[in-house]
Amino acid sequence: MDWKIELVAIPVTDIDRAKDFYTSIGFNADHDHTPSPDIRFVQLTPPGSGCSICIGRGITQAAPGSVEGMQMVVPSAQQAYEQLVAAGVEATPVEDLGWGLFTFFADPDGNRWAVQELPKYN
Repeated sequence: MDWKIELVAIPVTDIDRAKDFYTSIGFNADHDHTPSPDIRFVQLTPPGSGCSICIGRGITQAAPGSVEGMQMVVPSAQQAYEQLVAAGVEATPVEDLGWGLFTFFADPDGNRWAVQELPKYN
């Protein structure tokens, strides 16, 4: 039996601001639905990913900005860094940490992300 992680909740203070942020860096806005006054569910997916994030109201009890260690893997950390900076995101310059090249950024609430280019082994 496969156990797949397909959705991760990211706590935010302003749903529309967060949605704008994530779509500005290339995430696809898959779904935005308000089934009741207490719930608004917004699903966003990074390009090529089998796992999405969700933001909204009534989604998680976690404090906005409390997520650390979310990680995406890309073919080129440098290209990812350049795309983030072009979108106005404060990302760290690419650094080699020995197990890959990384750039780091945070969303407007302070949820922290890592972007990794896997090492190339011969």
